[in-house]
Amino acid sequence: MKNKQTIGILQFGCAKNLIDTELMLGMLTKCGYKYSLDPYDKNIKTVIVSTCSFIHDAEKESVSAIMDLVKMGKKIILTGCLVQKYKEELPKLLPEVKHFLGVCEYDKIIEAIENKTYKNVSDNPAYCYREDIKREQITVGASSYIKIAEGCYYNCGYCIIPKLRGSYKSRTIENIVSEAKELANKGVSEIILIAQDTTSYGLDIYKKPMLSKLLEELNKIENINWIRLMYAYPTNFDEKLMRTINKLDKVVKYIDIPLQHSNIEVLKRMKRPAIDYRKFIEKIRKEIPNVAIRTTFIVGYPAETDEEFEDLYNFVKDMKFDKVGIFTYSREKNTYAYSLKPQVKADIKKKRKSKLMKLQKEISQNINKQCTGKKIQCIIEEIRSDGLITARSYKDAPEVDGLVYIKTNEYLTPGDIVDVKITKTTSYDLYGVI
Repeated sequence: MKNKQTIGILQFGCAKNLIDTELMLGMLTKCGYKYSLDPYDKNIKTVIVSTCSFIHDAEKESVSAIMDLVKMGKKIILTGCLVQKYKEELPKLLPEVKHFLGVCEYDKIIEAIENKTYKNVSDNPAYCYREDIKREQITVGASSYIKIAEGCYYNCGYCIIPKLRGSYKSRTIENIVSEAKELANKGVSEIILIAQDTTSYGLDIYKKPMLSKLLEELNKIENINWIRLMYAYPTNFDEKLMRTINKLDKVVKYIDIPLQHSNIEVLKRMKRPAIDYRKFIEKIRKEIPNVAIRTTFIVGYPAETDEEFEDLYNFVKDMKFDKVGIFTYSREKNTYAYSLKPQVKADIKKKRKSKLMKLQKEISQNINKQCTGKKIQCIIEEIRSDGLITARSYKDAPEVDGLVYIKTNEYLTPGDIVDVKITKTTSYDLYGVI
């Protein structure tokens, strides 16, 4: 029997996109293919490029990598959001590329590899998680993501994702728990729940929000030590969910809840929940003592005035969030905000972002200083060759937040949960001993 070729993998985008790639790798492995995470290896003839189209910079990064691979003479299979967004334009712009898969056609990857040309991109994407495929994880370690749903019910003014991924589709509690148990058996200590919107989990299949119930079931799994919740949308973040997070011992007291702005008029233009976020955040902090809150904001949204930006600035100053991500508005075709006027000038957006980032850096520095001398629960990530250990506190999610650097003579392994006494801090990272 002829040996099947090794397929190169080039991954862009968010953790949700990563899981799609890992599902494709599961199909490759099942069909006898090997894969390499070095797509530029001269021995690799075929490369799967999983693209991102969240913002313009992400698109440029994907296209630049594609052109590099084209110059190397690789057979390229394009998948992901960029393909879905530009399903008509890409084949014309990249005639060297003959293989295209939309976001809902990842399960056709074998056909794409085995045909000379292949295009399968739905006009009406409706994502469906293939429960019969086992993910071939390329990021196995102390932590692992679990996608609990795909698609989105909302149509935020700046966002293209619902048009690329379709309406909201939850996985069943049974399937999610089963995957979490498999991860625990592989040695994963922390599971991180992701979706376009985790708080809407269950509305489609159970007819009511079921995130609290899902957390309760996951909390029972032996050998899972931490459960982290990301991408929580404000609408269904009710008192029941807050109290569930507070009472479950394995659910870390960390909330990632993208608010995007504070000003009511801007939120209306964004087609976001126009609610008093001050009261909302105060409620979360009351129901979940010592909670760490991460959020994101967009500056320079169309028609954002100086006064509306100052409202956001003062909101961040008063709320003192543990972690904040700040984006300048990225104009996307086929979104409500694309035609809004006036569009904010690039230099103004840049200045507003810089001002807000400077403020948050000071806030983060002060919050971290308060940790000095205290013991904080951390998960071990890596034992470095120089003896220094990298870890994350319960307040830190992988890739987006800070790290804890530890000195110890104790024998530790990735995934261990330990108490670390903090001895030194910076704006974003902590240093400590066991």
